[in-house]
This record gives sequence, structure tokens and C-alpha cells, in this order.
Amino acid sequence: MTRPPTAAQRRVIDAADPVTGRLKGTEAQLAALVKRGLAFRHPRPPHDHFLTPAGHRIREAPEPEPESGPGTEPVAEASVTAGSGVFAARIGGEEAADGGPSRIREVHNAWQGLLEMRRMTNPDGATDRPCGWERTHLVQAAALALEAAGHPPAGASAGGAGYRVRATPQPEAVAVREPDPGALRACAATLEKAGWQVGEHTEPRTGARYVLASPRRV
Repeated sequence: MTRPPTAAQRRVIDAADPVTGRLKGTEAQLAALVKRGLAFRHPRPPHDHFLTPAGHRIREAPEPEPESGPGTEPVAEASVTAGSGVFAARIGGEEAADGGPSRIREVHNAWQGLLEMRRMTNPDGATDRPCGWERTHLVQAAALALEAAGHPPAGASAGGAGYRVRATPQPEAVAVREPDPGALRACAATLEKAGWQVGEHTEPRTGARYVLASPRRV
């Protein structure tokens, strides 16, 4: 079984950029994460370090509680947990939340960070197609593309207008549903522009239309 990261390594992982996975730390800390397969050093200058998919999984997993016992004292650590300071795109169906200027700025910054990750991690530096992070976070990636383009997510109430992005049994594919046909086609156009392959389908039982989207490779 792989040994869990040390407390210091976990702090570096948790403090990674929430979208790009870019890391900050000492050379020794970053080298140790690379050795363990939790980070990689980008081959092009400035040779920044980024989380690998395994590193992202570590960050998203809850940090284990320290064991207590005789002679042990709780240790206070100023670390960023997986549940705080991490951007989350709205996939549709959440409770009503702030959609004001601060959220718009947050979404814009997240999308720009994702484009930078594409530039840094796609072999040819392309920003017009999804990168590895998006292929391991399909629902979040598709939802971010939609929210960044201004599409409204569905509210928590059933049947409300707005998009909903959900995982599917198919590998590398998400389903996007929108009760308004015109809005559904607009969502499809946005995803296609963001580098996704899209196709409209019909639910056999209900007749409802939905979009199946997968990250384009070339």
C-alpha cells in the first residue's frame, strides 16, 4: 500500500492552485512529490510543478484524523482543507447561491486558470481542447465551461430552467440537460467551442432531449 504523504507534503498539496494544480514549495518538497508520482515538473520554462491525477485525488480526499492515545496532543496546523478555498463549478441542482459580481469574477478566474493549465500541460501548448485534468474531472470541467460562458445552472427545485451536468456510464462522457431546447443547443455550442465533442440524443422513455459531451483529443 502506498505510504500517505507527510504532513508537510499534504500542506503543499492542499495549497495547490484549485484549478491548475500548480504547486508552491521548496525544491526538496516538490522533488519528493514528483518521486512519489503526486506531481510533475513541466518541461518548458519556468518549469513549474503541477499535481498529477494521483495528487488531485489526494487533495480531494479528506485528511485522516490523527490517532489519539496516551501522551498525544492535538496539533494545530494552518493548512487548506479539501473543503475550503477550492473553486467548484455549479453543475446544476444546487441550492440558490450568490450569482453576483464576486461569483462572476471567481468563475472568470477559474476559466482563465483552466486555459493556462491547458497551455502548460497539453503537449503542443494548445488551449482549444481539454487537458488531462479535465478528463479526470469531466462534470466539473464541463460545468465550468458552461458557467464561464454565462449559462445559468438549474436551481435545486425539480424542473427548473437551467443546465444540469451529470456523469454517465460511458467513459469520458457527461450528459447535459436543459428543459429549454434553444438553451440546450446553446450549451452544446459552448461546449463545442470549448473543445468538447457533442451530440444531441433523446431519452427513450421520456422523449427528453439531452447533450452527450466528451473532451476532444485532436
